[in-house]
Amino acid sequence: MRAGALLVLVAACGTSAPKQTEAPVVSSKNTTRVPVEEPEEEGVTIVNARGRMDTDAIAAGLEPHNAALMDCYMSKLERRRWIGGHVVLHWEIKKDGTISAVKLAESDLGAWPIEKCLLEVARSATFAKPIGGDADFSIPLDFAAKGRLVTWEEDKGLKAVGGQTVKLDACAKGKVPAPSDVTVTVYVGPAGKAQSVGFASAKTTIDDAWADCAEKAALAWRLPDPKGVVAKLAIKYRAD
Repeated sequence: MRAGALLVLVAACGTSAPKQTEAPVVSSKNTTRVPVEEPEEEGVTIVNARGRMDTDAIAAGLEPHNAALMDCYMSKLERRRWIGGHVVLHWEIKKDGTISAVKLAESDLGAWPIEKCLLEVARSATFAKPIGGDADFSIPLDFAAKGRLVTWEEDKGLKAVGGQTVKLDACAKGKVPAPSDVTVTVYVGPAGKAQSVGFASAKTTIDDAWADCAEKAALAWRLPDPKGVVAKLAIKYRAD
């Protein structure tokens, strides 16, 4: 599959990014809050320590990693051209410019090896110091799928998976924490065999070791046969 150029578009809040048909498109939506002053009693003023990221600083930090983000998808796709979806990477930046956390805030990609690669690239980025204190921002990426694919509604997905999600519980052990409110996306192929699985959570950072284990557990699930096509489903695990 021939990929087009990967774009980095730094947009103002509320601006949507254009999509390409084959290569992932990266755009930026600055979700940080500008520091505000809040009056208190007896003339005391408290300044909200939350900062914001300059959009040019975000673009400058991401630009060296554009090719690597594209390669995460292209190199790990193999022949599974039905893999595709929307991913939102979320950075939390300390006031000195260091990254404190990177989350898969959203993902219906359904491919942990690709998602893990995206996280690794995102963690390696460097950014200028935020304006006004600790800050955070999100970057959406879109990956176009090809091939025959059907999507099972949430109710059908829950029925298909049933109680098999309990097998994911064993992946939290020792120093590996259990994430909460996780979206698990699964592709189902011939004879009901799981073909690929991925994860996302806006509330917690998913530990790589947990996801490595959970991927193996979910790939062993037995699901209904989609009969000649690949089916895609998404369910919640440990929802709040």
